Amino acid sequence: MQYRRFGRTELEMPVFSCGGMRYQYKWKDVPLKDIPDDNQQNLETTIRRSLEVGINHIETARAYGTSELQLGRVLPKFPREKLIIQTKVVPKEGVTEFRRKFNQGLSLLNLDYVDLLGIHGINTPEILESCIRPGGYLEEARKLQKQGKVKFIGFSTHGPTEVIVKTIETDCFDYVNLHWYYINQSNWPAIEAANKHDMGVFIISPSDKGGKLYDPPQKLVKLCHPLSPIVFNDLFCLSHPQVHTLSLGASRPTDFDEHLKTLNYLDNSEETLTPIVQKLEKEFIKVLGENWFKTWHIGLPNHAQTPGNINIPVILWLRNLALAYDMVDYGIMRYNLLGNGGHWFPGQNAEKAKEFDLKSCLVNSPYQDVIPYLLEQTHELLGGKSVKRLSEA
Repeated sequence: MQYRRFGRTELEMPVFSCGGMRYQYKWKDVPLKDIPDDNQQNLETTIRRSLEVGINHIETARAYGTSELQLGRVLPKFPREKLIIQTKVVPKEGVTEFRRKFNQGLSLLNLDYVDLLGIHGINTPEILESCIRPGGYLEEARKLQKQGKVKFIGFSTHGPTEVIVKTIETDCFDYVNLHWYYINQSNWPAIEAANKHDMGVFIISPSDKGGKLYDPPQKLVKLCHPLSPIVFNDLFCLSHPQVHTLSLGASRPTDFDEHLKTLNYLDNSEETLTPIVQKLEKEFIKVLGENWFKTWHIGLPNHAQTPGNINIPVILWLRNLALAYDMVDYGIMRYNLLGNGGHWFPGQNAEKAKEFDLKSCLVNSPYQDVIPYLLEQTHELLGGKSVKRLSEA
């Protein structure tokens, strides 16, 4: 395993983290007696494997159902000083409820403290304000820190880049959990801002939200050769020293194996990555054209600026991936979450695009005339299946 300094925390963070949202039994709290023995045994074996390969950062959340409870049966079996434990609490229902949920999670984890507490889901300006105002959620987290229950405070986000950067620039947080990977690099300014403020940078779900890479289309497999899509994406992320750790949402002990192959390439990443990136870009241009490759994103309105709240940038992005790389299954998964994802994945899909005159909001796009048609085309390709967030499924 390789380790990187996790910003101002000074923690030596493994370049892979063991995310805790895929091996738990339920997405809601249930009594311990209701958790099947085989599920608990699988979780424990997964944690043991994680530690065997040097991944000592275990990340979970109060919103991950039985994850904390089940981890609480395992973590005390290991030396506490060798573990980096992170949990997260959603900032809603007031600071009293925030404290109650944190204390509940800490008790379930069977620990005296956590190394990292994340305010879970600073996705909008309004949520940010509720955190940093006097008497807000951040102040409550600071109280927990003073009590010795928390070492460092960060935040997780699925929000737009401008909200992430604004949150970072408060200089109130020690680290950030955010999305960034090969197929979606729009949050790079946030990573740069985090480095400027000496914050730890944790990448959320690079293999799932980063492309459903555990089940890739054959075209993507071919384009990423000689690496697998998982190893390519891991290497792409970790080739940037500004990135400190990637979350691996392991559901069983063998889920670490493919990712670990990345370590063999880290010392010579550019030589390995360059020809693969060139192949991917060449294929995109072959399918969709060089002008579109360079300019498709220019002048697009966000969902709040668009009639019907249609999330045009996300829809066109998913169309690009589906057509250029055959990432249709991934596109269906993400596209049909639009309208069901709340502020975690905002905006609507293009089902009702025909009902609106979109040209006025596309006045700054070089593709003002063609985008309405492309939205309809994308809905035909990817639409028709309602999808909920995992925690609500």
